Amino acid sequence: MTALRRVDADFLALPRHLLADAAVSAALAAGASYADLRIHRITTEHIQLRDGELESSVVTREIGLAVRVIVDGTWGFASHAELNPEVASETARRAVQVAVALAPLNAERIELAPEPVYADVSWVSPYRIDPFEVTAADKIALLGEYSGRLLAADGVDHVSAGLQAVKEQVFYADAFGSSITQQRVRVQPTLEAVAVDAAAGAFETMRTLAPPTARGWEAVAGDEVWDWTTELAELPTLLAEKVKAPSVTAGPT
Repeated sequence: MTALRRVDADFLALPRHLLADAAVSAALAAGASYADLRIHRITTEHIQLRDGELESSVVTREIGLAVRVIVDGTWGFASHAELNPEVASETARRAVQVAVALAPLNAERIELAPEPVYADVSWVSPYRIDPFEVTAADKIALLGEYSGRLLAADGVDHVSAGLQAVKEQVFYADAFGSSITQQRVRVQPTLEAVAVDAAAGAFETMRTLAPPTARGWEAVAGDEVWDWTTELAELPTLLAEKVKAPSVTAGPT
């Protein structure tokens, strides 16, 4: 059973409500009938191995704020990478300017549907192990171990292994009083085995079928979410069958 998790403390420590108050107040004062603010942070990790050896390991983080407004039935939008109240206010005023500029092109007036207010609520996607709490060394070691299983099989000449992990955090607040914080995690592990026919100057590949999933490290390590034991054991046999299979003959067009 997946335990309930909380939004990361460092994201909650951002001046979320202060920025929201500044943006919404500035938008309404500038003539908007509605405004909302989002703070969006995305952390992404890419790890790539070739034949069990590390090729690259990169972690990137992007963060910014965005303001939407409605002015005389027309949407306006603006964004900025800096998180401070003055920037939030100025971004809101730019969003109003965008709405005013777009109004002559708007053929249908925006009318928001009624929606309950959700004040100070949060949601975290279900995952057991935060992939960003697992050390890079442990991730690389596991991908290397999986690569070793494939390389040990007859007919496998090379193996590429990769992992992409993403953590997406969003804070939303609007003029109606809703304020919502969300955090979601997803991972995508892949392994690809390669068989090389040096004499023919050709090669064939076969990769794992594990899909990207909104789960944590538990989807990569062990068989809790995906049966890695069975798939890695079967992959060399499937690759060998692909190597022996005749090419497809194209039919009439």
